[in-house]
Amino acid sequence: MAKTSPGEFMRQVQAEARKVVWPSRQETVTTAIMVGVMMVLLAVFFLGIDSLFGWIVSQLLSLA
Repeated sequence: MAKTSPGEFMRQVQAEARKVVWPSRQETVTTAIMVGVMMVLLAVFFLGIDSLFGWIVSQLLSLA
């Protein structure tokens, strides 16, 4: 592989950085809200699953 000089490397980095398309403020807010909603839904789901399994284990242990 050919070695690249530090100056050429910096030019390549700047050229690639110019290609980056940043999301708009509205897209960022929408995505953040969706992440928050999914976190709450998954937290409630796993709370339910954990509670169910906890109840099953306590019922099994009370039989012994």
